[in-house]
Amino acid sequence: MTAPLTPPPPPHEQPSHGGWPPSPTGQAYGAPASHDVGYGQDGPGMKTEVREAAVIAVVVALGGLLLGVVWAWLAPRVPLVGDVVDKNWIVYLKDTEGEQAVGVDGTFTLLAVAFGVVSAFVVFLVRRRGGVPLVVGLAVGGLLGSLLAWRVGIWLGPAEDVVAHAKDVGKGVTFSAPLKLGAKGALLAWPLAGLVVHLGLTALFGPRDPEPYQQPAGVPPV
Repeated sequence: MTAPLTPPPPPHEQPSHGGWPPSPTGQAYGAPASHDVGYGQDGPGMKTEVREAAVIAVVVALGGLLLGVVWAWLAPRVPLVGDVVDKNWIVYLKDTEGEQAVGVDGTFTLLAVAFGVVSAFVVFLVRRRGGVPLVVGLAVGGLLGSLLAWRVGIWLGPAEDVVAHAKDVGKGVTFSAPLKLGAKGALLAWPLAGLVVHLGLTALFGPRDPEPYQQPAGVPPV
């Protein structure tokens, strides 16, 4: 006696859309997670950052006008005296052991550091995000501002032609020497101070990167 034939089990039906069945999380296998859709870089584009950095460099450099005025006002004066020897005018230091020349360089350096700190604070408050173009613009602006302040201070200070000045005031009369920046390294005080302060502010109070996406507990990785 032959056993009745039983029909084979029906094949597993595939979804009408031809894809894989949904995962336990409700997303199709191979589909990007919702948190990955539309993900892009934060902040403005590079062109915008370069434009902002250029504006910041110009504004910071213009601050050198104020630095030059303050330096010419606060810098100590180096006393000179004119004399006539064999009908020729000579000019010499009245106090050969004085430290006024060092004070001129020190005053410029301290003022430049103060301007660097203030400019870094202002730039950070205006734009907290930072970025390489912004830092470069701040440094370039500080250096240009120092150069501008140096020339403005000399222009506003005592006359540069000391012989003519000695003739004007008369023999044996004390007058001030023109401003002179002996230590040219002081020109770097502004950009260096600005960079250090801005980087410190960005590290302490700047925006933080978002936390990486964490997969829910109990869900196996795809």
